[in-house]
Amino acid sequence: MTSREIRQQFISFFQSKEHRYVQSAPVVPYDDPTLLFTNAGMNQFKDVFLNTGTRDYRRAANTQKCIRVSGKHNDLEEVGHDTYHHTFFEMLGNWSFGDYYKKEAIGWAWELLTEVWKLPKHRLWASVYRTDDEAMELWKSETDINPDHILRFDEKDNFWEMGETGPCGPCSEIHINLSDDPDDPSLVNAGSPLCIEVWNLVFIQYNRDAEGKLHELPAKHVDTGMGFERICAVIQGKPSNYDTDVFMPLINAISKISGVPYQEESQQIAMRVIADHIRTLSFAIADGATPGNEGRGYVLRRILRRAARYARKLSMREPFLYQLVDVLADSMGDVFPEIIEKKDHIKRVIQGEEVSFNHTLDRGIELFESISQKLRSEGSNTIQGEDVFKLYDTFGFPVDLTMVMANEAGLIVDQDGFNRLMEEQKARAREATRQKLASTHIQTATATDWDLEGVPATQFTGYDAMQTPSEILAVRKDGTVDFVVLDKSPFYVEAGGQISDRGTLIIESISLPVVDVMKVADKVVHIVENLQELPVTVGTKVLAQIDAVRRYDIMRNHSATHFLHAAMRNLLGTHIQQAGSYVGPDRLRFDFNHPAKVTAEEIRLIEQTVNEQLRRNIPIQHHKQIELNEAKAMGALSFFGDKYGDYVNVVQFGDISMEFCGGTHVKNSSEIGLFKIVSESSIASGVRRIEAVTGKGAEEYLYQQMEKVREAESKISELTETKKKLEKELTALHLQQSRSQLDSLIDQAISKDGFILVGTTIATESMDELKMLADTLREKMKSGVGLLASVHDDKVSLVCVVTDGLIKDKGFSAGKIVGAAAKELGGNGGGKPHLATAGGKDVSKLESMLAMFKDGKLLNN
Repeated sequence: MTSREIRQQFISFFQSKEHRYVQSAPVVPYDDPTLLFTNAGMNQFKDVFLNTGTRDYRRAANTQKCIRVSGKHNDLEEVGHDTYHHTFFEMLGNWSFGDYYKKEAIGWAWELLTEVWKLPKHRLWASVYRTDDEAMELWKSETDINPDHILRFDEKDNFWEMGETGPCGPCSEIHINLSDDPDDPSLVNAGSPLCIEVWNLVFIQYNRDAEGKLHELPAKHVDTGMGFERICAVIQGKPSNYDTDVFMPLINAISKISGVPYQEESQQIAMRVIADHIRTLSFAIADGATPGNEGRGYVLRRILRRAARYARKLSMREPFLYQLVDVLADSMGDVFPEIIEKKDHIKRVIQGEEVSFNHTLDRGIELFESISQKLRSEGSNTIQGEDVFKLYDTFGFPVDLTMVMANEAGLIVDQDGFNRLMEEQKARAREATRQKLASTHIQTATATDWDLEGVPATQFTGYDAMQTPSEILAVRKDGTVDFVVLDKSPFYVEAGGQISDRGTLIIESISLPVVDVMKVADKVVHIVENLQELPVTVGTKVLAQIDAVRRYDIMRNHSATHFLHAAMRNLLGTHIQQAGSYVGPDRLRFDFNHPAKVTAEEIRLIEQTVNEQLRRNIPIQHHKQIELNEAKAMGALSFFGDKYGDYVNVVQFGDISMEFCGGTHVKNSSEIGLFKIVSESSIASGVRRIEAVTGKGAEEYLYQQMEKVREAESKISELTETKKKLEKELTALHLQQSRSQLDSLIDQAISKDGFILVGTTIATESMDELKMLADTLREKMKSGVGLLASVHDDKVSLVCVVTDGLIKDKGFSAGKIVGAAAKELGGNGGGKPHLATAGGKDVSKLESMLAMFKDGKLLNN
């Protein structure tokens, strides 16, 4: 049975049990900042378990893309070395949200495993939580499992918790014993590859409070998870997950590209690691993540570099990992079409990372070998923390690669020393940040001793109003600065990239500047300059008024950001996702994932597209405080890293843009005015930045550019005049130098029948200069014929002069002589008897032609 059939049979089985098939959530959980990556099928249903959200169905099933590379779910070091751990895997799951419970979950699991997939019953084991008598009895009554194959375990193995508090409950795991003794209970939960856990049935029936006590939930849930790769290995009778048709297409491709057979253990490990890691990288990048220096980006960079390191074991020194994306798309694209849709983008990102890391890897390996040799010569086997830190901090060599290489070389790493140096570096960074913050009012305002308990939340009125009558709820004084909490306020507090408002608090016709605002819990704190020490106390009535001109400039830039995002996704690809932003009155900044520089032509098209849409007078549709699931169902895009509650705001401009956004915006696209991109740059590997201006900012930018053009035109005019003057001076100087050569040419000239023949090549800048020299030569010669040649752009310029006496007495003609000369060079020309010009094409015959002239052979033509 193929893996495709196994996956589909699981889904079809639960659809037959009235389960809704739900698409896999992205592996990048942008709406859950507590997770770097989606690591379980239940992640997208967390709100249901926390009783903060609902669904329009009570039974669900799916196959969820999962990545486990950090925290307690970190399988990185086992990947490739054992047969069943992966950084990326699929989790098959079925859920009940307050519907069926243990009886159905256990009965259906047994039915699928033994009746549909025909797994041998005598090899199956079930584990239950030590006090879960209900599950124990249901295994006996609802299945025909051998009763001796039901075991009890404690919290470590058979109790599931979402966190230190909240929903939790016992779980029942299903294992298969593949050893020669299928009745051996010692292998269950022993971490043996001969007895593998294939399915975990979690029964969420309790809520743990802050004191650690368990309380029965009014609605009980089922949350199950089955490792797809593991069940494929079991059903296909393979000794390893990597031997199934899930991985073998990748492994075969790696073997073919590298020319290394999948035979020896070290080579098998390398190929397994690479096959696993390319899956993780591809799915993460497809869902919007990018290798980088922080957070999930750093995790992906580590994984990619780890794969590149193992590629060296296959003698692969050139980038090749990106080639495997095509293989992955062929084998998994039918289930996860995003791999096909984003294939080219994924390949570009991976190839770019491979190229940039190759030099680092070679240099790191070289330094590691140097350190190793020194240790051996000293009779030591410990790499000091300073050396590990130097490899990491100075040369960018990942610590985990140093650990792997040390283990292979029989060396140990001074991990404590390295950790100490890392902590010192972090402490320096924290101190620098603290000192930076200490210079601002916000440092004082964010002190932990603020006591606002019992103070009502501030009502934000700034979506519709620029000023609001308010009442002071709390005050804190710090010299000439007051920190004021109001019951209502139009002041927007920095969020989602949009900076905070400024303005004034008006008390009895006296205006106090509001220089900043911030949030403390759900209260808006206004940082007010009170230089006059006016009596600002609780209960004082004030008029809170924002700087409307500044706010409108901010709103123009914020709304334009949405149009920019839409245009870029349309023109550059749907892989474009926001990775950070700044929206101020002066400009907007948009950071985004993209593997290559945005070209000048692409910039032009983006600008053109945005401005065309702005001129359409598209009104805003501000969907305020709608349910999160409703917003998702509308197709609204979420911004990078934002955390959304049960109710969200969605900003929509016609059919152009619809995004989650809590910021403030213009009422109509035409209010934005002109949109102009002023810069595009790289800020990290795979992350780029566009800065742009709108409205008044665009006008100011254009004025600045026009002034620069005027200054440039003036400068060009000055330079042109200077150039002409210098050219004249240079020509005169050159002509003077050339004329000084004429006397020498005349002295060395060949004398013939009482006259001289001067024939030579001379360097000149133009034909006019050559003619002037020839004219001077004619004046200097008492009686003679001169033929001057100069080469310009692989062509020959000729000028011939004849003195008056020879024209009269000998009948010589400069026109005939120069014509004969030009003919020898494949050209032609002529002119007056005393001075004539011509041109020739064949420079190679110039010397021979001049020799003929000096012999007098061209005079009688």
